[in-house]
Amino acid sequence: MAGRAIRRTRFAPSPTGLLHLGHAYAALVAAEQADPGAFLLRIEDIDRERCRPDYEAAIHEDLHWLGLDWTQPALRQSDRMPAYQDALRRLEPLCYPCRCRRGDIRTALSAPQEGALPAGPDGLIYPGTCRHRSMTDLGADDVIRLDARRAFDAIGVAQLEFRDEIILPGQPHRISRDEFLDGIGDVILSRRGMGTSYHLAVVVDDSAQGISLVTRGKDLFDSTWIHVILQKLLQLPTPLYHHHRLIRDDAGKRLAKRDDARALRHYRQDGATPADIRQMLGFRPSDP
Repeated sequence: MAGRAIRRTRFAPSPTGLLHLGHAYAALVAAEQADPGAFLLRIEDIDRERCRPDYEAAIHEDLHWLGLDWTQPALRQSDRMPAYQDALRRLEPLCYPCRCRRGDIRTALSAPQEGALPAGPDGLIYPGTCRHRSMTDLGADDVIRLDARRAFDAIGVAQLEFRDEIILPGQPHRISRDEFLDGIGDVILSRRGMGTSYHLAVVVDDSAQGISLVTRGKDLFDSTWIHVILQKLLQLPTPLYHHHRLIRDDAGKRLAKRDDARALRHYRQDGATPADIRQMLGFRPSDP
């Protein structure tokens, strides 16, 4: 490995359903792109209402059946709340509490404009209704939002950038401050009943696990901007990214966990082998 950094990757499923072909593809890509002994598993189980132990056990079973292994014990996000709370405390001067529900946001965005409502990688672009509030006013039912304007002021840059080795390899992707404010806005860093959010947890964990290459679907490309600004604010390294293609059904729709017909468990029960799954997903027999 002399002369270059170790390519350390991770597969990070949520135990809210059975793994399907799309998960298998993502896991195989991550394992294929990692250097020997540098493929890790993370269980993203911060949504305690939807996560189930039997789904978590099935993740381990299905991945081992595919022939994948990881050299460290799987990291479980539910064990990592102190780390997320510490990061949130560091970001608190740039945050504000928000009591708005989705219906409130939709109503605020609907008047007086017509047509499609502005949406970004974190959902509808928040109009800033609660931006005047102070964190000293935080209530039990509030979420915590990052004030993107103050965040850009804090890092002192006019744009963000990251590199992806699949999409425009060799060229940095860039987003300006105004593009971020208009297309992403004030994202949630702590959701009700969770104490954190996907965006905050994934940034903290990627750094803690030393992930140098983040592999994931193209549908998360725009979310990467949220992660980059959090990395800057928390003074964490920005890894290289690898946003791969998505596995879709016959109608061209991205597979979801509710699509049980394509769950790996069912293919196994029907007699499929790991080699069959690899071939189905476009890997050569010897891959990964």
